[in-house]
Amino acid sequence: MKHRHAWLAASMLAGLAIAPDASAQLAISSNDGKGVLIKGVNTVPDNPVPDNITIIDLNVSPPKVLATVNMPVSLVGPPQSVAIAPDESFALITAATKLDPNDKKKVVPHNIVSVVDLKAKPPAVVQTVEAGLGATNVAINKTATLALVTNRNEGTVSVFTIAGKTLTPAGKISLGDAKSGPSSVAFTPDGKRALVTRDGDHKISVLTVNGGTVEHSKRDIHSGLKPYPLGISPKGDWAAIANVGMGGGDSDTIALIDLTLDPPRVVDTISVGQTPESLTVAPDGKHVVVTVMNGSNKVPGSPFLNANGRAPVYAVEKMKFRKVADAKVGVWCQGAAWNKTSTLVLVQCMAEQEIQLLKFDGKSLKPAGAIKVSGGPSGIGTTPPK
Repeated sequence: MKHRHAWLAASMLAGLAIAPDASAQLAISSNDGKGVLIKGVNTVPDNPVPDNITIIDLNVSPPKVLATVNMPVSLVGPPQSVAIAPDESFALITAATKLDPNDKKKVVPHNIVSVVDLKAKPPAVVQTVEAGLGATNVAINKTATLALVTNRNEGTVSVFTIAGKTLTPAGKISLGDAKSGPSSVAFTPDGKRALVTRDGDHKISVLTVNGGTVEHSKRDIHSGLKPYPLGISPKGDWAAIANVGMGGGDSDTIALIDLTLDPPRVVDTISVGQTPESLTVAPDGKHVVVTVMNGSNKVPGSPFLNANGRAPVYAVEKMKFRKVADAKVGVWCQGAAWNKTSTLVLVQCMAEQEIQLLKFDGKSLKPAGAIKVSGGPSGIGTTPPK
């Protein structure tokens, strides 16, 4: 189903009269207006701002906001709900929830994937398609011919073929039952496999990809309690998973999967703190950054409450994690991203409604400013490494 809609009109008003330059490295932050943290509870505000995305040029210092586009997005799920095409011509954005039409103080599952034309002046939504209920995370293969979307509320992964900037539904893959919770998805660089985390039944499914045919290989990996975000190295030799745990104040973990082994398997696990909401692989293929909520989202009086989150960086060496840096960040932080030289980290902090910037020199993280956004930044993607 391809159509322009009311969101497009809003986009034209909200977008700046600047289109991303072809040579720029882009970051896109999806910003949810439907959720704010009030005394440790995710709450729909009385007058929510429109959901939107912020398009950022990472090729300049400090990073520059190019445009803001109003469109459906969602906080729910791992913060990997944005995928940018390798040639930066378009982006895909999922919306796993929407306001309940019968109760504006609640949200209900949604199923929308939006296609944003990044070359338009201003950038604009040019297509919306339906995935499955709770359309959460999205991935595009390296040739930009295939996209996968996880549907957390129905236990499936939607498959779409891509021609130019047009998506066409190409079926669904069933993973367990509706409670299996497919959460995050990523293609291997060669496009022959994909991984899907399932936080509902604590599995990571290996998918096989043959042209436009995607199937469950029947190989499931067990990395820990509630595997949630994931990332795959640019060479495709390893994947890293954050196990988000039960939110009970315990220290949770990240796990390393050796993709060179047959079958692939977990080879290292390390504790990182309370609730590793996001994990992002650096373009250098040597580091990962984790956004750890660190109890910053707990209710007042909780013994697990802390004043801030953390953003530790781990090196991956000889299929082992080694912690190399750590930094304080804001409250209830979501996604993180790297610039193409792996020297700058962007961290989305919901409570502050900003993207906090951290310089990385291989040994330490240092604050480098912030980018304010409208709404809570809750999903992020960057131009994939070539």
